[in-house]
Amino acid sequence: MSTQKLVRQVKLNNLQYNALRDPAVYRRCANEPFRIQALLAGKGQARCTLSAQSGEVIAEQSVALPGTFTHEIAFPAAGVRIVTLAIDGHGEKFAQDLRLDVLEHAWVG
Repeated sequence: MSTQKLVRQVKLNNLQYNALRDPAVYRRCANEPFRIQALLAGKGQARCTLSAQSGEVIAEQSVALPGTFTHEIAFPAAGVRIVTLAIDGHGEKFAQDLRLDVLEHAWVG
């Protein structure tokens, strides 16, 4: 087995995801899509699953390695959602919670 990690980078709205970054950087208005990406390394196949806090599977995809998992999701109402990106492949398991902040409308001014 190689020492290369399965997940090279997780991106939210085309920015590297950092849980310590101000959530305002990633915010979207209602019905505006969030773009979630995972850049994957290795060989073979990886199983990528995006699930809601309730456990409901939002998206599931098999990705050929090396490759990229991409999914866009929009929410009709304002609020905070936590989704979990789980990736299993190349003999490794990875999971990351992502905070998705949805605004009722765009800021004016």
